[in-house]
Amino acid sequence: MSAPEQLAAEEAAEWTADDDWTDEALALLRELRAPHRRNRAKQIAFGLYCTLLILVIWGGVPSFGLFLQASMGADYTAHGPDLLAAMPAGIAAAGLAVLLLAVRDGLWRGPVVPPRATTDWLLAHPVRPRPVLRPWFWLSCALAVLPGLVVAVGGMVALGLTVRTGLPAALGWCLVGALCLPLLGVCAGLLVQHSPRAARRARALTPYATVLVLALAVQSGLAVAGHPVPWLERIELWSGPWGWAAVAALAPTPAAVPGGALAAALLLVPTAAALWYADRAVGTVPLPLLRERARTAAGVLAALRTVELRAARLAVAGATGGERQLRLKLPAPRRAPLVLYWRDTLALLRAPARLGRAVLLTVPALLCAVLAHGSKGVLSWGITVVALLFGYLAVAQFLEPARVETDDVRRSSWSPYPFAGLMQRHAVVPALLGLLLAAVGAAVAAALGGGAAAWLAPCAVPALVAAGLVNACRGPARRDLLYRTPQPSGGSTGPLMFALWYAAGPAVAVPVLAVPFSVALRTGDPVPALAVGLTVAAGLFQWASARAAKLPARTRG
Repeated sequence: MSAPEQLAAEEAAEWTADDDWTDEALALLRELRAPHRRNRAKQIAFGLYCTLLILVIWGGVPSFGLFLQASMGADYTAHGPDLLAAMPAGIAAAGLAVLLLAVRDGLWRGPVVPPRATTDWLLAHPVRPRPVLRPWFWLSCALAVLPGLVVAVGGMVALGLTVRTGLPAALGWCLVGALCLPLLGVCAGLLVQHSPRAARRARALTPYATVLVLALAVQSGLAVAGHPVPWLERIELWSGPWGWAAVAALAPTPAAVPGGALAAALLLVPTAAALWYADRAVGTVPLPLLRERARTAAGVLAALRTVELRAARLAVAGATGGERQLRLKLPAPRRAPLVLYWRDTLALLRAPARLGRAVLLTVPALLCAVLAHGSKGVLSWGITVVALLFGYLAVAQFLEPARVETDDVRRSSWSPYPFAGLMQRHAVVPALLGLLLAAVGAAVAAALGGGAAAWLAPCAVPALVAAGLVNACRGPARRDLLYRTPQPSGGSTGPLMFALWYAAGPAVAVPVLAVPFSVALRTGDPVPALAVGLTVAAGLFQWASARAAKLPARTRG
């Protein structure tokens, strides 16, 4: 018997069957909660109505229009080969990402998270846990299935338009993976929530699974570009549930792989078995763990309601075990001005996950830059925007020491510099690491045939680091921006103003840099892009300094 089962058995042994008031307690709670339940049902119905309305307006109506145009002679089959080329590795990447996200959710929240009142009061009484916890497990299953339904319908539309696949067949085969993978993810999340051993393995395997997802996505892009690897795709298609979903989705298409029915059976049967097992294991989750998860979920929800997104991320990171810290040592510098850079470097080296994420995010940034090199007009500008966004996210990983400093400005009491000068010095190490990472990535891209345009990557680093520093110095959340006076037309600019304030750095840097960098990627002339990048970097550094200078007074106020 495992440790959680033994703990549950010891707790259950404290009371006998004569003390079991589960049915009576649940009946009483149903009666007392009837008004609240009716109100929640109305809210859920309204939410579903709004979601359905959005899907119909933004998805159903355009899809119907495309099918109507196809019936009148419009031909969309030119995109069919690209879609079929992208599906094997692309669906495998998406399926593995779904399972990874579900497992990571099980590390801090899990599919079985009843409200705090249930864990703190109801489960502390002589009631059987399973009847109380089962509804929350099946609610998680229902919520996981909804996005899968939307994805399956989208796949049906795409296959029907580009490959001329029959809609019923396309929907049926797409539903196999779109429903089974989320349900398998929920069951895997319950296993991680229930078993400390599974949780340790999930933490250890997360970096490798993340790299594999990115590699599959890159492989999908290369297949669309005309460089498929058929033998590797065959291995991936039969490597696990993520590949079986791709085999099922390809079954009604001209690119069908032998064994579609077998892949569907391999998905359906284990999913049914996992749900059956999870339904019976849901009552064995230890009560102390449920209380801890309920408090964590409540804290994250409270942070999100108050728009403290960094607090929510830190709460999730703390609950999942945080990032693994390496016990590295660097020789202490003999000159006092170098101490700050030594601290920043040591902090980043001791958090290898941040360095790994920076490397992983650099890959799609360079790939998008290569795609922008071969595009024209607005499409090139849009792809360049995506490349710069990935680049910003990569260098932002190096700015964590600056963000820690602004979380509590009292930490800077050791520093002989004014706070604005301290924050400027926190940008030195991220800029050097960003330039090094961009140079290495550009060299690899150029060696693989990316051309001289790949060397534009280092030119964007100073501006992106400055944009990250602007965000790091934003200070406490400006929730007052959310409650701006509504406009006469009935809308409100509050959420938009808050979003622009929250992401002010990249919101300014990325669109401004996109135009010259898009031109430079097409023409090969880096001088205008470098000049604009340095100008934007100087302006953003001044803005970050002005923001940082106000932080101590705002915090005291």
